Amino acid sequence: MSTSSQLFDVPGPRGRATQRLAAIILGALALGLLAAILWKLGDRGNLTAAKWRPLVSGEVWSSYIVPGIINTLYAAAISIALAAVLGLALAFGRMSSVAAVRWVSGTFVEFFRAVPVLVMMLLSFWGYLASGLVPSAYLSLAGVVTGLTLYNSCVLAELLRSGVHSLPKGQAEAGLSIGLTPGQTLRSVQLPQALRAMLPALVGQLVVILKDTALGYQILYPELLRQAERIGSAYGNPVPALIVIAAIFIAINASLTTLAQWLERRLSSRGRVAGGARAAEPTKAMAPVT
Repeated sequence: MSTSSQLFDVPGPRGRATQRLAAIILGALALGLLAAILWKLGDRGNLTAAKWRPLVSGEVWSSYIVPGIINTLYAAAISIALAAVLGLALAFGRMSSVAAVRWVSGTFVEFFRAVPVLVMMLLSFWGYLASGLVPSAYLSLAGVVTGLTLYNSCVLAELLRSGVHSLPKGQAEAGLSIGLTPGQTLRSVQLPQALRAMLPALVGQLVVILKDTALGYQILYPELLRQAERIGSAYGNPVPALIVIAAIFIAINASLTTLAQWLERRLSSRGRVAGGARAAEPTKAMAPVT
C-alpha cells in the first residue's frame, strides 16, 4: 500500500473553518488599510486625473514601462537559468559521498545564503567595475545577475536536498538493489521525484528571483522600479507610477503562480503517488474457489 507523503497535517473541518475566518478578517483589515492609504494620498493630491494621464500615453509605455519589463524579465531569466544549474550542482555536492565535496558545497551554501542579496549585488557591481572584467554597459546587469544567482542557487540546492531526504528510504534501497551506484540512484531515482515533490516551492523561489530584480535599482539597473522613479521624475507623478509598476509585478507573479499550479495538476494527473510509482488499479475481490 502506498501513501502520499505530506509536509504538514491536513486540517479538519474545524481547522478549515478557522482558516477561512482568519482569511476573511485579515482580508478586511488589509482592504481597510489600503483604503485609508489611498484616501490619504488622494487628499494630498497624489491621485488626481492629471497625474494618471501620462501613464495611459504610448510614449510612457514605449520609453519607460516596456523597456523596464524587458530588462526585468531578461535579468530574471538569466538568473533563473544560472541559479538552476548551480543549485543542482550544489545539491549534488551536499549529498556527495566524498566528505571534501560535501564540506566545500556546504560552506558555499551556508555563506551565500546568509549574505543579503543587495550586499552581493553591490559587491559584485563594484568588483566588476574595479577589475574591468565586464564592459561598462553591462555592469548593472552583471551585478544583478551575480547577486541573484549566488543567493538563489543556495536556496534551490537546499530545496532539492530536502526534497530528496523527504523521500521514503526504500527508493534509494531499490536503486541500490538493482546495481545502481549511489550517484546513479540519486540522479535517476531520487532527484526526479524530489523535483516533482518540491515543484511548488521551486516555482515560488522563481517568483522571489523576479521580485528581487527590483534591488537592481540600487546599482542603476533600468528595471521596472528604476523606470517608475524615472517616470515620477519626468512627469511629477511618483505615486501613480509606483502603483502601475506594482500592478505589473503582481500580474507577472500571478502568471508564474498559475503556471506552477498547472504544472502541479499536470504531474498529479499522471496518477503518481509517493515514491514516483504509478498508482495501482483497484482489483475486484476474487470469488472463493469451491
